[in-house]
Amino acid sequence: MSHNTFGHLFRVTTWGESHGPALGCVVDGCPPGLALDEAFIQGFLDKRRPGTSRFVTQRQEADLVKIVSGVFEDDRTGGPVTTGTPISLMIENTDQRSKDYREIRDRYRPGHADYAYDAKYIVRDYRGGGRSSARETAARVAAGAVARRVLADGILIRGAVVQIGPHMINPEAWDWDETQNNPFWCPEKEMVPVWESFLDETRKAGSSAGAIVQVEASGVPAGWGAPVYGKLDAELAGAMMGINAAKGVEIGAGFAAAWMSGEENADEMRAGNDGPSFLANNNGGVAGGISTGQDVVVRIAIKPTSSILNEVRSVTRDGEDVDVRTIGRHDPCVGIRAVPVAEAMMACVLADAKLRHRGQTGR
Repeated sequence: MSHNTFGHLFRVTTWGESHGPALGCVVDGCPPGLALDEAFIQGFLDKRRPGTSRFVTQRQEADLVKIVSGVFEDDRTGGPVTTGTPISLMIENTDQRSKDYREIRDRYRPGHADYAYDAKYIVRDYRGGGRSSARETAARVAAGAVARRVLADGILIRGAVVQIGPHMINPEAWDWDETQNNPFWCPEKEMVPVWESFLDETRKAGSSAGAIVQVEASGVPAGWGAPVYGKLDAELAGAMMGINAAKGVEIGAGFAAAWMSGEENADEMRAGNDGPSFLANNNGGVAGGISTGQDVVVRIAIKPTSSILNEVRSVTRDGEDVDVRTIGRHDPCVGIRAVPVAEAMMACVLADAKLRHRGQTGR
């Protein structure tokens, strides 16, 4: 099996390569009657689109989405709605520069999937990494837009970059509104010039930097998920680890919980008007694999972009030692554009959890 599909009741299959004619996805399991048009999906794709600042790849792609199937004009609503059948979404590639990759046709780029793909498939699309390219995540963002329609307006999903390289934000200066005012999705305005200077130096040096992304969902009701093999936090962790360059995931306090006492880590409660009122959220909105009604909080560690101009040691397909560098257009910090991707994966997991919960409990 090639495992290009994720989800259970809300299922997403992505297809396409970085330098192919197009890429896209098929979303199956979406309920009928939900308003959905290309403009709504496009708003999320524009957040991930390349070429929007000097801190991301300069590949110029409009990332215009086309709905190929699964919607129909509804006379009652006056607009297109989902029909309950598979929704096919397509995004054309228009700015490929495959010649940039001829130099690494028979060379393995360290940190990339080149060798692993060769070992598994024997045939490798070396143009921009083919299927392993982060370009594939455009399809996930499109699918995430559909998932948000399933979740409806009561659930808010938003993400932010909280660290680039060694520079992390001050938690006390956190402001969600600031994430819309800068190219980093940074919630602390004082950190923006620091990141600008750091990434300018990194880019000019021909290198790259890693990042930490935080994504949260508010308005998630208590009860979603399952206590053993369908844990909501396990589903989220798997989805986030499926994002290109993700090398670590934390739920709530995450690894910091290992330094806490039981009293510190406990999400203490008091009686509230609509159920318990929590005094902390160290468990990130999930307890025993089931949502608690608190904000669902996930952090992802994104490694430095593997495509760098500086030479690094590697081998050829024939087993010869060689130095490799990657020319072309690449993100100096791929974590920046991981924000809308992480939001999309959160939306898809939660949409699936909602449908599975309703299927089991009728609510």
